[in-house]
Amino acid sequence: MGKVVLVTGVARQLGGRFVRRIQRDPEVDRVVAVDAVPPEHHLGGADFIRADIRQPAIARVLAETAADTVVHMDVTATALGSGNRATVKETNVIGTMQLLGACQKSPTVRRLVVKSSTNVYGSAPRDPAVFSETTPPKSLPSGGFAKDTVEVEGYVRGFARRRPDVAVCVLRFANILGPSADSPLASYFSLPVMPTVLGYDPRLQFVHEDDVIEVLRIGSHEPRRGTLNSGTFNIAGDGVLLLSQCSRRLGRPTVPLLLPAVTWAGSLVRTLGMTDFSPEQIRLLTHGRVVDTTQMRETLGFEPKYTTAETFADFARSRGPGLLPPEALAGAVDRFAALPVAGGGHPPTQSAN
Repeated sequence: MGKVVLVTGVARQLGGRFVRRIQRDPEVDRVVAVDAVPPEHHLGGADFIRADIRQPAIARVLAETAADTVVHMDVTATALGSGNRATVKETNVIGTMQLLGACQKSPTVRRLVVKSSTNVYGSAPRDPAVFSETTPPKSLPSGGFAKDTVEVEGYVRGFARRRPDVAVCVLRFANILGPSADSPLASYFSLPVMPTVLGYDPRLQFVHEDDVIEVLRIGSHEPRRGTLNSGTFNIAGDGVLLLSQCSRRLGRPTVPLLLPAVTWAGSLVRTLGMTDFSPEQIRLLTHGRVVDTTQMRETLGFEPKYTTAETFADFARSRGPGLLPPEALAGAVDRFAALPVAGGGHPPTQSAN
């Protein structure tokens, strides 16, 4: 008999895509798709069960389906439908606790895959140039989705200690982008004019949604020879992009503001419902974040198809042209950089690529 894979968070586009992909694997016999609301997209031949992972009923679902593999994708930064931040936090934290409690009682569960985020490292002025999986953050995230992921991973580590017979794979994804990306950063990049923090040009990493699906699939199966599908892994495309490079490639101008003004602007756009400018999001757009992916390649055996730059290019194409053509915006930036500054001399130039 083949594997029975239970997937949470299937009402979101990413969860739906994974459900459709994993059921094509020959060793998978059945896919059980779980969410509190019915998905608007199709799930192929998967069995959809409407269940809220925040409720104890998830234990009954797990017992009745006899799932041996659980892929927990219902850890997210954005609300679904009419939900709000409180609902998101409850699903992330309380939902994870209930799901792990159900997994702990289940005699059939043998593998757990958790969609986490590099947000667990936070963003601070004295951060290391590159975070490895064992690098502690300089300052723990104080709120928002970043704090949720820290709590979620804490509960997952507790579960792993209580059930050492279960292979646990935690995937810390960098910022996920692609044509159907739904995240605070994707919303920020979709603004016609992007507020930035004056004097800062953070380094950013991205992972393509196609690569997210593939690495989740790899984590759901028994490891190939020479690889190990349990542990914690940073997942990101090769290379980095500066925020200034992102804005030019989008053709969207930036408005550099002092940090207090950025915080105010964030409150304004959040009130308008345009995007989530939480304090953690502002820290990312101030200090950036870069992670090491050696373990992803050498231990997990995964090689992303898209680099950070290629991921962003695909995302940019899906968003259409900005207010300014990228070439014209880059030229304007270069001409501005060539102007003499007060007191003589010229400001330092920066690549417009």
